[in-house]
Amino acid sequence: MLARSRIVYGAALLAAVAPLWMGAHLPMVDLPQHLHLISVLHRLQDPSTLYPQWFALRGELTPYLGYYYVVHLLNWLMPEVWANALFLSAYVAGMALGLAFLLSSLGRPTWPSLLALPFAYGDSFAWGFVNYCAALPLCFLCMGLFVRAISDVPRRKAWAVGLGATLVAVLLFHVQVFAYLGLALPLLLATTSAPEDAAAGRDWKALARPRVYAIAGVAPGVALFLAWVVGRLGAPAEIAPGQPWKAWGPMLSKENLSFKTPAQNWAEFPQVLANMLRDRTDRYALYAVVAVAAAGWALGLATQTRQAPSEGRIERFRLLVLGLLAAGLFLTLPFDIRGYMYYLNTRYAHLAAPLLLAAVPPVQLRVARALTAAAALSALVLALPLARAFRAFDAEATPLDALAAAAGPRPMVMGLIFDTSSQVVNHPVFLHAATVIARERGGASNFSFASTPHSPLKYRASPPATFPSEWHPEQFDYARMGPAYDTFLIRGPAPERVLPELLNASGPTVERVGPWSLVRRR
Repeated sequence: MLARSRIVYGAALLAAVAPLWMGAHLPMVDLPQHLHLISVLHRLQDPSTLYPQWFALRGELTPYLGYYYVVHLLNWLMPEVWANALFLSAYVAGMALGLAFLLSSLGRPTWPSLLALPFAYGDSFAWGFVNYCAALPLCFLCMGLFVRAISDVPRRKAWAVGLGATLVAVLLFHVQVFAYLGLALPLLLATTSAPEDAAAGRDWKALARPRVYAIAGVAPGVALFLAWVVGRLGAPAEIAPGQPWKAWGPMLSKENLSFKTPAQNWAEFPQVLANMLRDRTDRYALYAVVAVAAAGWALGLATQTRQAPSEGRIERFRLLVLGLLAAGLFLTLPFDIRGYMYYLNTRYAHLAAPLLLAAVPPVQLRVARALTAAAALSALVLALPLARAFRAFDAEATPLDALAAAAGPRPMVMGLIFDTSSQVVNHPVFLHAATVIARERGGASNFSFASTPHSPLKYRASPPATFPSEWHPEQFDYARMGPAYDTFLIRGPAPERVLPELLNASGPTVERVGPWSLVRRR
């Protein structure tokens, strides 16, 4: 039966990652930006591109470093689009596997880890917050390693070494997940017992001794975090009230913080967990895992199964409290800290939900097998609508491939995306479409994450002239900005309305595919 359960578990993982392989274009807002800069990182010295002319390594610790370098290394084995799909597949499967490791470390059954799979998608995935998403499985792994470094006497040192490496990896992917661990690990330290505790009594030195390896394991990550804080937050912020991507005041001032009310956050909680598809069919998987978790609670309480021996009275509530901690951050943190962090509180929904659903009480073995099958079926409920939608979106985005082929080599692309919307997904997934053209032809675009301190790449000098925010192409001024570009990607209005000066003056070439237009200067 154990082998059968593993087959069911593996099939659920394969179903959950299948949508990622439905096409080359994934419906993620920031993904074109990420893939362009990964291409820059991979070909930074390639003279057949604009990359050496425009970009350079930043040479400091940055939150995007982990994702960019992992896909950059995979890019030696396969094209970056498929290297990225492989990375995202590891993330989606890792949501369940990482949570299974945490559950096992807490002495709990691992079947509820399958309930985490729908939360690999949703709002953070759709926006393309890849680094944050990738840090979530590492967060589960980190908490499990911390517990084992306390409770597993023979292998404490090995678990502590793994803890140190994993915590550093979390920081290299995203600081917000690291900040959560700054609260979660002390909570686990206070609530996890060691085998020596019974003999130690009230001797604080004896109680501390079994926890030395766990505390030592977090030291490298904490040291690196402090160095990052000194370097990043210690740098003077550029304060520009009302300007996009700039601080509006001192970091924690009321001018610089944007809050949603707790009531608004609570109302949005289920929405951010499953809000990708216009037809709302991605919500079925959310309903399915909630139903399975509810069944687990009902059956667990009805059968009055004893807690696992490794969980005491306080320890049995650790997972629930970890989930409530993430939920509290979702409800109370600001939405934006302008100039520093954006979409801050909403991201914690994808951490809170799997922890809360996985906190079901233990059930009898035969019941656990039935719940495992039900949880695996929920992965199929997730995969079918997502696979259909991702394939439809890939077809919707295919015109970008034809336009890229029509663009010249090493293009400087101005993105004038007046219509960012998709017929398949809810998010503005075509916002950064200009970087698709730039990446495929070794060029650059008017907006790049290289201008932000999050990226491990930067501009060698000043960025090309453009309007303040990529969200407002109506602020484009051809006389002031146009001469820096030889290629213009337009979505929405006709090129005659957007570029009358260019079309009347130099006889450019114009390619039109559906709502898209590509205008090339001769």
